[in-house]
Amino acid sequence: MRKTVFAAGIAAFMSTSAMAENIGVSMALFDDNFLTVLRNGIQELADGMEGVDVQIEDAENDVAKQLDQINNFVASGVDAIIVNPVDTSATEAMTAAASSAGVPLVYVNREPINVDSLPDNQAFVASNEIESGTLETFEICKMLRAQGLAGGARAYLMMGELSNQAAVQRTKDVDDVIGMDMCNFIEIVDRQTANWSRDQAQDLMTNWLSAGEEFHAVIANNDEMAIGAIQAMKAAGISMEDVVVGGVDATQDALAAMAAGDLDVTVFQNAAGQGSGALDAALRLARGEEVDQKVYIPFELVTPDNMDAYTSKN
Repeated sequence: MRKTVFAAGIAAFMSTSAMAENIGVSMALFDDNFLTVLRNGIQELADGMEGVDVQIEDAENDVAKQLDQINNFVASGVDAIIVNPVDTSATEAMTAAASSAGVPLVYVNREPINVDSLPDNQAFVASNEIESGTLETFEICKMLRAQGLAGGARAYLMMGELSNQAAVQRTKDVDDVIGMDMCNFIEIVDRQTANWSRDQAQDLMTNWLSAGEEFHAVIANNDEMAIGAIQAMKAAGISMEDVVVGGVDATQDALAAMAAGDLDVTVFQNAAGQGSGALDAALRLARGEEVDQKVYIPFELVTPDNMDAYTSKN
């Protein structure tokens, strides 16, 4: 795996243990359950380290505001920057701003464009999205088979923000799994974005239900959308025993829905681990140490059989 190293220009800077280290953090959105856990992972690790200060700002899902935050971090002389991108297709300007100033930058959770050609003082910390939608959809496939639906099952697909690499990859994962011989009995009735949002997913599911189409499963790119779909179905009087519902993230709300018998499968994405991993990488780069340019935190399948092991993880 390619390594990245940032060589500090001043020898004294290499002894950062005696100096305060300031890390600027730009989060796409504070008002997001998963990203809140990730943000807390950064803050909690910093709180436990002497001489490390983090300045965490909310981009409020605004690309221009996020770029301004990065430029302001550069101007204020931070030692490194961590970015959870609003729009992964708009990261080139962020990469360039940090690179031209010689400030190490770590992308977290959402893969930047051209991730394989990041400058040597930049890195990406996340989970490998090829695993996420694959684990979710294959488990849904097995559940539908166990229900005797291998002769034909119909599913709705809820996608995250289409500008987001995670949504693109998780959706591709779904298509790849249902293209397999074992799972090609699943037909996608319709696919639309609900932008990772519980409220938008509830509205979308309500609209789908009004069409009166037969369906057996809902495959969502994240837990928030899965929960929104569940809320709409329950409001319409649909028994959750009759529908297989899957999401990704294994948030506490999702695990509560699973315990209630509403959510059938999710995939644990270690948000706190990604946050602490991003801070660790940023500090190492700031100190001139060697860092893997891609640091992956594994996804883990969560079902009612093993959910108890995850109730304290996020």
